[in-house]
Order: sequence, then structure tokens, then C-alpha cells
Amino acid sequence: MLIVVTGPPAAGKSTWIKAHAKADDIVIDLDLMALAMAGPGADHHAHGDVLMRVVHRARFAALTEAYQHLDKVDVYVIHTQPSAKARAKYKRLEARIVTIDPGRDIVMQRVKAMRQPEMERVVTRWYNARRGQPAGAMPQASRAW
Repeated sequence: MLIVVTGPPAAGKSTWIKAHAKADDIVIDLDLMALAMAGPGADHHAHGDVLMRVVHRARFAALTEAYQHLDKVDVYVIHTQPSAKARAKYKRLEARIVTIDPGRDIVMQRVKAMRQPEMERVVTRWYNARRGQPAGAMPQASRAW
């Protein structure tokens, strides 16, 4: 099964997956992929353009291959804000969509404490895109912060 985990930056998407995925599941997490490909001591969330270009290509290849094995393993994909095209593909693949959203105030606190200032714009864009749409999931925290 394909499980797509969405939500704003710092919502707890990776933490949710750690609590639900099994050792033999596939987890495609852009941040973890970037960290794995970066040099020693790299920041967990701040990466250069060249590294991110490589990581995005690796992510695309990983997704393409993982989709071929949905009948054998669960595949967890973090996708902060999927486009209409991505959502259509997930629908065709009969994905389960999980939205992690502990609330804008909590997310902004986490971003200010743990992320680069430019992530505040990504959070704002995520919440603005959801304005006026029915909630796909109840707001939830990934853990007690």
C-alpha cells in the first residue's frame, strides 16, 4: 500500500512515519535522503542547490521503482504539498493520504526554533492553500512536544 504523508514543514510527518512504518517498509523522505547524501556534519534541513538537485532526481527514481512493489510492501512518502498532478497519481495508485497538522501556531513555533527562517513562507503557503477546503484529516500532533 502507498501511504502519502502530507503537512506543513515541522508538523511531525517523519515522526508519524517512525511510529507507523515497519522495518521492511519503504520510506521516501526528501530530508532523510538529503542528509544521507550530504557530507558529514550537514544540517538536517538546510542543503545547497546542487545537493537538492541530486536528491530530487534520486527521489523520483525511488518513487518510480517503489510504485512497482506496492503489492509486496508498504511505501511511505512524505509530500508536503502535492500538486494536482501528484494527487491524481496518488488516487490512481489508491494511496492512503495522511495529513499531519498540529496547528499553525505550533508549526510556526517549531519552525522558528528548528528551521531556517525561509520555512515560514512555506508554512504560510501550505495553510493558505488549505483555506476554504474541507479538512482531509483531523489536526493531530505527531508527539507531545
